[in-house]
Amino acid sequence: MSRPSPVRTVAAQRPFHTGGSIRRRTAASCIMAPTWGWTHCWWIHPLIPSIGAGPMQRYLLRRLLLMVPTLLGVSFVVFVIVRAVPGDIVDLISGDYGASDPAVKEAIRKEFGLEGNIVSQYVRWLGDIVQFDMGESLISGRTVTSELSNRMPVTFQLGFMAIIFSLIIAVPIGIISAIRQDTWADYAGRSFAIGLLAAPGFWIAILLISMAGRYFKWGVPPATYIEFTDNPIGNIKLMLMPSIILGGGLSGSVMRFTRSTMLETLRQDYIRTAWSKGLQERVIIVRHAMRNALIPVVTVVGLQLPVLVGGTVIIESVYSIPGMGRYYISAIDSKDYPVIQGINIIVAIVVVFANLGVDMLYSVIDPRIRYS
Repeated sequence: MSRPSPVRTVAAQRPFHTGGSIRRRTAASCIMAPTWGWTHCWWIHPLIPSIGAGPMQRYLLRRLLLMVPTLLGVSFVVFVIVRAVPGDIVDLISGDYGASDPAVKEAIRKEFGLEGNIVSQYVRWLGDIVQFDMGESLISGRTVTSELSNRMPVTFQLGFMAIIFSLIIAVPIGIISAIRQDTWADYAGRSFAIGLLAAPGFWIAILLISMAGRYFKWGVPPATYIEFTDNPIGNIKLMLMPSIILGGGLSGSVMRFTRSTMLETLRQDYIRTAWSKGLQERVIIVRHAMRNALIPVVTVVGLQLPVLVGGTVIIESVYSIPGMGRYYISAIDSKDYPVIQGINIIVAIVVVFANLGVDMLYSVIDPRIRYS
């Protein structure tokens, strides 16, 4: 029996193998298209040139255009929710100056762009965002861009280290668990994955701080944050424990999904044919099974990015890391609208581009994939 060589597409028909069948996704909504990979929206096709561009270029252009409604929808929803929170930031600002005069409050609203209805405020804010101006913090008075420029690298480093740790731990354990199904190694791997998923990240962080600091004199947050440019080794030591805790929850889900996809791949006919031909186990697993099994795993990692970003909020607060997550909490407490909106739009941009990058990785992992 010969090994099948299907040609998959990642545009009109996203591959997702479940029980040997291909599940089709219909474009019921264009707003979530960049996240879910739907690219057939009626208003997009007239904007895509069909002459002088290959399938890959047309696919990328289509995905980039579909990011626009996603970002607009996310930014508008956040804009409305933030202003629906009880309380008025103008009262807080005017109280700092000891003023309660309505004229002073109106001047403050005009200065910070808080006058008018929500739609007019959103349009003004959107016009500033197009010019790469996120406004000024209502509390510190500094520009949001300058505030976030110092904190974004810290959060991105924490997230990157967490993803690397989760993949190093989850993928090998998931593969071994699938190869040694229903053995003690499989039971141990599944129990470990369930434990990582069940344990809250903040509880593990506090527990490790207490135990590691008491018995090993390691893992305790320092009094001041160490910049990577000042002391790379000290910075990595500082970020190692938070990244392990943050990547633990991600590794649990990746571990279970890797096991499931690997088991499904090992049951395919071409794998049985490889066994019958007497190929070595290492060759069958590495060259034939892993490449097909890891494609859905890449998708899971991309879809877990929003959860990973949410986890940085708690971990940065526990370890006193000056990243966007900790700054986001302080902005919510003080109702600092520009900071909240700026962080949300940055996170949305990172997520949609990360999902696009995940789709591009498909062709690297499996050259049979074609974009159309």
